[in-house]
Amino acid sequence: MTITGQGTDTVSLLRGLEDGRSSVRLRAAMAVGTTPGPHFVGKLIERCAIEPEFFVRDMLTWALTRHPVSMTLPALVREVRSERAQARSQALHTLSKIGDRQAWPAITRALLSDADDEVARSAWRTAVVLVPEGEEPALAAVLATQLGRGERETQLSLSRALVALGEVTGPALLAATTAPDPRVSAHALATQRLLRDPEAGFEFAIEEAKRAVALGGSGREG
Repeated sequence: MTITGQGTDTVSLLRGLEDGRSSVRLRAAMAVGTTPGPHFVGKLIERCAIEPEFFVRDMLTWALTRHPVSMTLPALVREVRSERAQARSQALHTLSKIGDRQAWPAITRALLSDADDEVARSAWRTAVVLVPEGEEPALAAVLATQLGRGERETQLSLSRALVALGEVTGPALLAATTAPDPRVSAHALATQRLLRDPEAGFEFAIEEAKRAVALGGSGREG
């Protein structure tokens, strides 16, 4: 079976996506994205769940975005409920790249608070892209429940998501600055700083916030 006008062997490309060499998988994913067809969607999504190389995963996502949304969206929405963390994370990432708000109902509170940091980070980024107009304050409130979570990279991802939502995050952040957990209050203060001054570095903002919390909360916005 060949792809019309390209002379590329479909079976060869499908096998290429499973090749033991990452360079072959990368080329196969690029070829599939260049000559998309419905017979590739399932295999692309299957590979996203298990592909170990970041650059290949990125190409798989690109290839999926080259297919009609009507083909990819239902399968990706099913995939965000997978038991495999990488499958959930990569499906969310791909949905953010597609940017179709029909996928919004799939971004559940469970995903936004997923036990796996990579899944949660992907969910935060995707939610900010897909959130319908008027739903931003509710999303901000859910995201604020994750303040203080994880290491710096995870905290930075959450701060960026909250900052991207804009001023609607104000009430949720203000409430979090009085949280009894110093990690939560410091993270909230740092995010407030980034919201006021997006050019401020996260490291500077979080260290400044930690000092404020240690000194009894000076610097909290009233």
